Amino acid sequence: MKLFINGRFLSQKLTGVQRYAAEMVKAVDSLLVSDRSPALLRKADWQLLIPAGVSETISLDRIKIRKIGRMNGHAWDQIDLASAAAGGRLISLANAGPIFHHDQVVVIHDAQVFRRPDFFGLRYLIVHRTIDRLLARRAAIATVSAFSRRELSAVLGLSASDIPIFPNSAEHFAATQPDPAILNRLGLLPGSYFLFVGSRTKNKNLSVAIEAIRLLNRPDIPLVIVGGDNSKVFQDNSGETQPGLILAGRLTDSEIAALYAQATAFIFPSLYEGFGVPPLEAMIFACPVIASTADAVRETCGDAAAYFDATDANALTERMRERLANGPLSDQERSIQQQRLALFSWQTSAEALLQFLAQPRPHRDTRIT
Repeated sequence: MKLFINGRFLSQKLTGVQRYAAEMVKAVDSLLVSDRSPALLRKADWQLLIPAGVSETISLDRIKIRKIGRMNGHAWDQIDLASAAAGGRLISLANAGPIFHHDQVVVIHDAQVFRRPDFFGLRYLIVHRTIDRLLARRAAIATVSAFSRRELSAVLGLSASDIPIFPNSAEHFAATQPDPAILNRLGLLPGSYFLFVGSRTKNKNLSVAIEAIRLLNRPDIPLVIVGGDNSKVFQDNSGETQPGLILAGRLTDSEIAALYAQATAFIFPSLYEGFGVPPLEAMIFACPVIASTADAVRETCGDAAAYFDATDANALTERMRERLANGPLSDQERSIQQQRLALFSWQTSAEALLQFLAQPRPHRDTRIT
């Protein structure tokens, strides 16, 4: 039995999707060297197939890493990967895979390309809508939340019961040692700034956070914006520079951990998410979370966050004022955060994936029309 994992995520810029793929592969590898995975799968030939140009890989014990092909991007998926994975089952964890592979599990993280086309450039939109529709006919589709399952079921014409859920986690941040030097470098005082972490793209809704900090009118409490811009894919949403903003750019995990640990609160104003990992990362460091009421965000954060309508900057400003008045998390608030964090585990998600792979496969209509 041969099982292949699509490793193109290792050639891509690190975002939440690529982080998910890497952590899931590591968790699956850990399970395969234990007795916590189905015996049939432990005996299988597992390979992580990656593009030839990838310089950095991940450390694995059971899964072999093999470089293949000469292409990159979608061409690598559709030609090099499809050829190398022929004769085995393929697992694609990062939204895309070869449309002509006859036996594949694809994790599609959300339905943004269908629900919010205004977030994307036209070329990206056309390519990914087409790939998603074709994969829905050829592959078993999985996702990361109940919200995304409902969305994908509706836009791809699939039964929700046929879409398994393998959730995200934030455990990868738990072992991160904070680097407090970043506060000095940015001129920040502990407990005296709000924090935004994410790409400066339309779905992240940064402009509402920028307007809220303007309305707050506290020059001593800035909004720190961590992350890069990816407007080649998404429509730009960088916002105008103004007093009260600190643009920190891309930082290391250790620097981000330190900012989480000392922030007044983490702001997550997203209009649309498939899951919403950054609030969980913030909770690891006992950082209060102020989040939008987007469905997937509420599903992830539960009662461990304060909420506001993503289109209402005044409501966000009010939540900010409340957090400043309340100060650091109370013991009860911290307990609620910890209970929320305990619901999500890479090992649990990897176990669910392996159990799904071990099940008999239903017949699928593999015609492309």
